[in-house]
Amino acid sequence: MSHPALYPDPVTRTALAVAPRAVLLVLAAAVCGAVALWFDATLPMVALLSAGASFAAVALITGAFGARAKVEERGIRGHIARFIEHDAAPSFTTDAAGEVETQNRAALERFGSRGGQTLARALREVFADPAAVLYRLQSRAETAGAAREDLVTRRGHVRLSVHRIGETAFLWRLEDMAERAIGGRGAETISLPMLTVSRTGTILFMNESLRRLVGERVKTLDRIFTDLPVRAGEEHEIRGAEGVVRALVVEVEGPGGRRELYFLPAQVASAGQGSDPAAFESLPVALLRMGADGTIHEINRAARRLLGEDAAGAALATLLEGLGRPVADWLADAVAGRGGERPEVLRLHRDDQDLFLQVTLTRTLDHGRPGLIAILSDATQLKTLEAQFVQSQKMQAIGQLAGGVAHDFNNLLTAISGHCDLLLLRHGKTDPDYADLLQINQNANRAASLVGQLLAFSRKQTLKPQPIDLRDTLADLTHLLNRLVGERVRLSFAHDPELGTIRADKRQLEQVIMNLVVNARDAMPDGGEIRIETETVTLREPLLRDRATVVPGRYVVVRVSDAGCGIAADKLPKIFEPFFTTKRQGEGTGLGLSTAYGIVKQTGGFIFCDSVVGRGTTFTLYFPAYEPSTEAEVAPRPAAPARRTQKSGDGVVLLVEDEAPVRAFASRALRLRGYTVLEAENAEEALRTLEDDSLNVDVFVTDVIMPGLDGPTWVKEALKTRPNTRVVFVSGYSEESLTETRERVPNSVFLPKPFSLSELTATVQGQIH
Repeated sequence: MSHPALYPDPVTRTALAVAPRAVLLVLAAAVCGAVALWFDATLPMVALLSAGASFAAVALITGAFGARAKVEERGIRGHIARFIEHDAAPSFTTDAAGEVETQNRAALERFGSRGGQTLARALREVFADPAAVLYRLQSRAETAGAAREDLVTRRGHVRLSVHRIGETAFLWRLEDMAERAIGGRGAETISLPMLTVSRTGTILFMNESLRRLVGERVKTLDRIFTDLPVRAGEEHEIRGAEGVVRALVVEVEGPGGRRELYFLPAQVASAGQGSDPAAFESLPVALLRMGADGTIHEINRAARRLLGEDAAGAALATLLEGLGRPVADWLADAVAGRGGERPEVLRLHRDDQDLFLQVTLTRTLDHGRPGLIAILSDATQLKTLEAQFVQSQKMQAIGQLAGGVAHDFNNLLTAISGHCDLLLLRHGKTDPDYADLLQINQNANRAASLVGQLLAFSRKQTLKPQPIDLRDTLADLTHLLNRLVGERVRLSFAHDPELGTIRADKRQLEQVIMNLVVNARDAMPDGGEIRIETETVTLREPLLRDRATVVPGRYVVVRVSDAGCGIAADKLPKIFEPFFTTKRQGEGTGLGLSTAYGIVKQTGGFIFCDSVVGRGTTFTLYFPAYEPSTEAEVAPRPAAPARRTQKSGDGVVLLVEDEAPVRAFASRALRLRGYTVLEAENAEEALRTLEDDSLNVDVFVTDVIMPGLDGPTWVKEALKTRPNTRVVFVSGYSEESLTETRERVPNSVFLPKPFSLSELTATVQGQIH
């Protein structure tokens, strides 16, 4: 037991009393961290292990401090900030709103100072749509205490982790998974000597086998080789601890310009020429010895596990398929010394699945005849990750395109529907033009709905989440769904009596259910049953499916099943892509499932599809169960006080909009309601207008995205001298585009485009009164 005098800080004494094991782990991790910093240049694996242990220790001590969090939570944050200072991975602490409070040295070096900014803004340069990812992870951390997610970015694979600190703060860590792979492929445990060398020639890693061979850890290649430069595929002399050893050097390209050098002792490399073949057989690396024509003369145990027991005597070109050029041509180039030594990824056909192998060739001489030695490694996971990255980039590009198109269309639709509203005010129902104007208005609304679907896929629509009981939502939808499916299709429901609550946008969730039910109906032209089931499940282990990881926790699961024609296996990976449809031309837009996908993902959930041709399809949706932390979160909002009736001319509005048709409609609509309207084409013109101190302005109505200064920036500048002015932000993008990049502006509301005349005037009236 430690004496209190040694730890005068009350927070430290509390942690020692509450969780001595956690403190011991922290001390151990600190020692690991010190060792890692000392050996950082030569043993990055130790630094990695230290970083992981440090983050785990932070999690434990956070839990320990959590018991007394109300005493000195800010002191706890200070302890954690000092503890993560030397972590090699960028780490941040944020408040519940996502604002960065502290960041460690690695985060400062990579992102610069981000104090007072949101973490979403800092991470925009790393991956797309960080706000949705952060919201999803923070929601899970609020429930489970911690969460993490692996993401594919343009720079590679990263892991974002979060731990809750006390009640109102969070600790985030961004880990580059490529850095974890230094000296990878289990190199520390294999018996084949190997090292990893940087682009500059510095040795980054030596495995245990090579350290035993050389007798020590060294930092440069000249401490190992007597005959530099190193040439892959040739024998070199190595300064061994017990004398010079000759070895064949095989090179494999690694990430970030690094190279991995493997050393095959010369007597093993020439197995079958009078040396002990047992050494060749027992090596843990998959090796082949081939003739000049590619026929396999010798294959060891590790290679047989990959190629099959009957691979000996076969031609390599008959076993593997090239992804770019014929395997036979590649082998011929390697035998002739025409650059065939470059590693290639080849496909191995199996009955159950396709495997991808990275094959590195080395030219040898066998009794004066040229031959080849091949080193094989399983690259299936690498190719899978590459496919995930390509798909992620594709979906991201489509999403960005959809969001941009939707923004421009929303501006056009605002002008079309707005001026149509103005015309309808001057034409009664008996007017012969009234029906035409009504058609224009209705089709503009249909176009707005289509644009909303594009925004849903790109996850940039404005959501209004609220606690929802899916049983009530589905009960309200039953009548509408029965009308959608018709008389030949029967709907059935099965609900978990203990079904949990979720937090989602009710209108958008109904859209998801309707889209899935309509697809199920279309899959059963002869009729059948559509079954909708709900249940609460608790995942004890991560659920890995379809390139997604569902973290452990409580989820509300919805299943929509049909007994229709099913979806072919080759089409399943594409069903959530916009405009992809298996229906005949004119029968569908191809946006139903992509809309459902976008809404579910933006809500923080997951959607999966299982289908068998001829038997039917089941869509499974996972939504995080919502568990409010305080009664205030579920308490109904108090009724708004009655507002006085709008009076003609009792308000001054400064309208700032760069789109002339939208500005013309909005100014006419507001003047019709009696407001005095001042117009500005951009933010700079608006600020010049406000230089007149005698001018009294009640409301700013401004676009968010404009050339020059954007809406939030100029409004903040104007509020310095007019702090009581109300603000209405309008945008063709979602409200997230406002809150993600700027702190919340006081006394402001958001009005999404396209808006109608009545929506605009009601919003302005609400702000003034």
